[in-house]
Amino acid sequence: MPAFFFAFATPAQAELRICNQTANLVSVSLGYRAERGWMSEGWWQAPPGDCRTLYQGDLQRRFYYLYAVDDIGGGAWDGDVFMCTRDETFTIFGVEDCLARGYERTGFFEIDTQNRTDWTLQLTENAGGPAVVGPDLGEDLEDPAFLVDPDAPETPATTDTQ
Repeated sequence: MPAFFFAFATPAQAELRICNQTANLVSVSLGYRAERGWMSEGWWQAPPGDCRTLYQGDLQRRFYYLYAVDDIGGGAWDGDVFMCTRDETFTIFGVEDCLARGYERTGFFEIDTQNRTDWTLQLTENAGGPAVVGPDLGEDLEDPAFLVDPDAPETPATTDTQ
């Protein structure tokens, strides 16, 4: 079953990368808030044991969203943040009305880069089912508190002043 783990890229290469540590070919799509609004794009093909750069240069956002699928064995790395995709190579602006616009509505999972300028994500197989482990190897990023609806208004942080 698919699982994924977070790791950091070397500081010299500022980028968002995906590394396929599975035995099968994996297809990956990426979503993020761009200057024109929400954008999703794909597909990057990552052969077994190989890495692909999804976003070149310093990361400008804290949160990115990813959907990946095992092209051979089935299974997917997905989540509850819905964006538009299609079967062929795509760049799609907007996350609303995917089906009405002729696209598929696909669940992405959130990547919290912690405002770092580079980030590498490892896709791995796990017999116990999908698992998301943060950089400290203890944060459960599948917790609903970590999944954000890209259309939800941002809420300011609150401070407890007791």
